[in-house]
Amino acid sequence: MKTIKLFSVLLLTALFMSACSSIDVATDYDRQVDFGKYKTFAFYKPGIDKAGISDLDKKRILRAIQYELQNRGYRLSENPDILVSIFTKEVDRVSVYNNMGWGWGWYGGPWGWGGGFPSVYTETEGSLYIDLIDAGKKELVWQGKGTGDLITDGDMMKKEARINEFVKEILEQFPPMTTQVASIN
Repeated sequence: MKTIKLFSVLLLTALFMSACSSIDVATDYDRQVDFGKYKTFAFYKPGIDKAGISDLDKKRILRAIQYELQNRGYRLSENPDILVSIFTKEVDRVSVYNNMGWGWGWYGGPWGWGGGFPSVYTETEGSLYIDLIDAGKKELVWQGKGTGDLITDGDMMKKEARINEFVKEILEQFPPMTTQVASIN
């Protein structure tokens, strides 16, 4: 019986931890745009200034975006082809788990239906939007959104790693598959 309980606890913990690390990504883009023509980028300060997060988190996100785009062959430029903007949103989720189940009965009596106390967990789920804007036309041409649990326990190393993970998974979808065969160099 102890083995079954231990296995159940380990399985639930593994499922919970894997759920925490996943990021749901969705993208949309203008299908009339030739993404192969974009070679340079810059950050769109008016859009970034509106993001409702700390300046330190903005810097972390922008560094991660710059890293990912440069790894794909794009260059940071004062005369860019595309402008990068971000938007963020976060929601606190509260989960209540009822700990009632089989176990020791009331007052240490024989086995029976036990009366446990509910457990309450709070998680912060965040969404990061990365917008790519055609610099000449000032039109949105691509948008990526990543949604997942955030690191809010004060561990800056974990927080930065999570931000990097968000940005990497979102930008894995850029450029869209239909134009990835075009050379960026």
